[in-house]
Amino acid sequence: MQLVSTLTCPACGFAKAETMPPDACQFFYDCAGCGIRLKPRSGDCCVFCSYGSVPCPPVQADGKCCGDAACGGQ
Repeated sequence: MQLVSTLTCPACGFAKAETMPPDACQFFYDCAGCGIRLKPRSGDCCVFCSYGSVPCPPVQADGKCCGDAACGGQ
């Protein structure tokens, strides 16, 4: 299981490696480049699945979102 994913901002292209929570999805992320607040694209459970180089740990482990309603569970 990989816990580091490089998030790339779709607005400015800034990329930064971030450590993902091992057992949850992350819904928001503030870009360090332009300050925009990222949220998942429709159909994705978290910002790592939408903009990261590696999907979040729940998706890596089960192939699907953690199912938590707070993260838009699939």
